[in-house]
Amino acid sequence: MGINQAPMAAAIDDQPDIESRLTEALLASGKLDGANAERARRACQRSGDRFDRILVQLGLASERDVADALAEILGLPVVAPDGYPEQPLFEDRISPTFLKAHRVIPIDVGEAGVRLAMVDPRDRYASDAIALHTGRPVLPCVAVPADLEQHLERLYGTGRTAITEIVDTAEERDFADDDTDIERLRDLASEAPVIRLVNLLISKAVEARASDIHVEPFENRLRIRYRIDGVLREQEAPPMRFRAAMISRIKIMANLDIAERRLPQDGRIKLAVRGREIDLRISTVPVMHGESVVLRILDRTGVELDFGALGFGGDGLAQLIDLLRRPNGILLVTGPTGSGKTTTLYTGLQLLNQAERKILTVEDPVEYQIEGVNQIQVKRQIGLTFAHVLRSILRQDPDVIMIGEIRDLETAQIAVQAALTGHLVLSTLHTNSAASTVTRLLDMGVENFLVTSTVIGVLAQRLVRRLCPDCRVPYRADRALAESALAVLGAQAEGQMLYRPGGCARCGGTGYHGRGVVFELLPMSPAVRRAILDREDESRIEQKAVESGMHALYADAVDRAASGVTSLEEVLRVTRET
Repeated sequence: MGINQAPMAAAIDDQPDIESRLTEALLASGKLDGANAERARRACQRSGDRFDRILVQLGLASERDVADALAEILGLPVVAPDGYPEQPLFEDRISPTFLKAHRVIPIDVGEAGVRLAMVDPRDRYASDAIALHTGRPVLPCVAVPADLEQHLERLYGTGRTAITEIVDTAEERDFADDDTDIERLRDLASEAPVIRLVNLLISKAVEARASDIHVEPFENRLRIRYRIDGVLREQEAPPMRFRAAMISRIKIMANLDIAERRLPQDGRIKLAVRGREIDLRISTVPVMHGESVVLRILDRTGVELDFGALGFGGDGLAQLIDLLRRPNGILLVTGPTGSGKTTTLYTGLQLLNQAERKILTVEDPVEYQIEGVNQIQVKRQIGLTFAHVLRSILRQDPDVIMIGEIRDLETAQIAVQAALTGHLVLSTLHTNSAASTVTRLLDMGVENFLVTSTVIGVLAQRLVRRLCPDCRVPYRADRALAESALAVLGAQAEGQMLYRPGGCARCGGTGYHGRGVVFELLPMSPAVRRAILDREDESRIEQKAVESGMHALYADAVDRAASGVTSLEEVLRVTRET
């Protein structure tokens, strides 16, 4: 990054109306809509606070979006997460207290001056003070608040973590782990330390890109784990005495009964975390030493409903799109829990979501809301089951129906009937492969001739972690590897360039960053239909599908490893050659 930016600091004062230009930039980029912009303006007038801060506080725009827009307006660079120094600069001249108060960090020194990461690049007092104490011109850069705060603590912190600081503010006698008095528990759950602990637990998980938070009480400790890129990682946890109060706080946020600790409960929390709208699905179950709580994070701003972004490509994607454009039939997506089935279905619905089509979904729960799609939430406690809803929506004259999951024969039969009467039906099943989905339908009791006449294709998928492009390590496959794990590549397997995970600041030392889909798409070819009608077993159906052009799941995963997208270790963890 160049540092020929001396005129920029002076240019900051030449902006007569930064707030309106910030609004225009966010509107133009689609990061903000007119109604929310007006809502933020009214909040500014009431509170007297700055417009950019209000946007983030109300969850109308993310910190990074605001930082990017502000940088564009002011003609300044944005500091990357790995753009901060390893050691503090000017430690003997600048007080950490000053840096924390003004939220600035010197990040580099060059001939042109000191590059200064600033949450507020319009803070002339801070930049002038740094220039005075260093004897050099200041070159302001825009910092994302979450990144800057993290590095402030790393470079200038006391060595105490945020959790430690919160725990130290609570008197030990006030948080004795006694969950027998419900009113006392309710009071403790409303105390500032507990609220801050739970908020910190959630915000750290969102920043770490976690999909789930696991709060697990054991006899002598409380364990906190985040699932990041499909793998659980243990995190720092507060003392055991906070167990009952923290779990009660989560249950209160989700409108659950804090007095009920004998039965499982499910709930939902909707909140803004650092400017991002987050939905949390809450599940509690009684365990030996209290209640185990899992918070599933549904980040609507972080989901890209685009097949390319999810990892689909090549001939398989073309075949999938062709199936989605069929006027009728059943398209099934299969895989274990957490393999991205629902996201794939939503992406398909987004593709089909046009004015000339009526789309109805039956889900449990509705994970993401899609404009233009009629989505129905199943409510078993009042008898609103998948089968009950499906019988009713067929009279709504839909073109496309999405069923969250086919769990029983009754739901499967209604799906078949809908396909036979001219509807396109999308749904999921929990099976391990595309071929086993067919045998699962037969085992449920669906007649084989109905399967062959209604099912148009089965997509089986898994999610593999993507290698971090900044630190992946190349190596060549040897003969043993070529003859075993890479055999599907054929003669070119020996000497194939592969990559293994390294570890850097961007990926948190894991070597992986994000996940992508690997898949197989079983075509309903004449040979596959004949195998189903003859009630062949799963292996024979899969053999016929491969002969008809199906690229098997394991082969697709190995192809991703050969192209450097993921590692062979990750392929073997998630898939196996069948």
